[in-house]
Amino acid sequence: MIATPNHFSPEEYLQLDRDNPVRHEYRYGLAYAMAGGTSAHSRLSVNFLSLVNPHLDDTPCRLYNGDMKVGYNDEFFYYPDAFVSCDPRDREDPQIKRYPKLIVEILSKSTQTFDKQQKFTDYQKLDSLEEYVLISQETQQVECRRRTTDNAWETVTYSAGDRLTLASLDLEFDIDRLYRNLD
Repeated sequence: MIATPNHFSPEEYLQLDRDNPVRHEYRYGLAYAMAGGTSAHSRLSVNFLSLVNPHLDDTPCRLYNGDMKVGYNDEFFYYPDAFVSCDPRDREDPQIKRYPKLIVEILSKSTQTFDKQQKFTDYQKLDSLEEYVLISQETQQVECRRRTTDNAWETVTYSAGDRLTLASLDLEFDIDRLYRNLD
């Protein structure tokens, strides 16, 4: 991620992002151009969306892909690879969602440290967030960070052959299904 070399107000960032064909994420005054993806990233995203979306039928929850922003108090605006919101307030703004219960990031070599550290620190500010899922492109491994009842976070790591649990959605599936048809 490369930052645009000057500070932006949240309003300036939102205008930049709306008018620019290249998507940018925003964190505390800096705008970051988003990198392109890989075929593995694309397949993992499609597979995840395909596994989760049918589970949400007939619920108030909505699944969003990497084209929708998550924001918090004008401090940050990110484009997670996928997220779920069940909060009716998130239907009011067609551009930004602020109450996700599940956020998913597909890790890449260039972003994994940021996704695991700074981005997670930011996402923890979202009171609605129950689960943060990190999907590896390099190996069949998924890390699920879950908010506990005392507002701490526990981490469960799933590997090849495991059955992955998304506790926030009351959903389980074989991790092999997430990694199917990768080149």
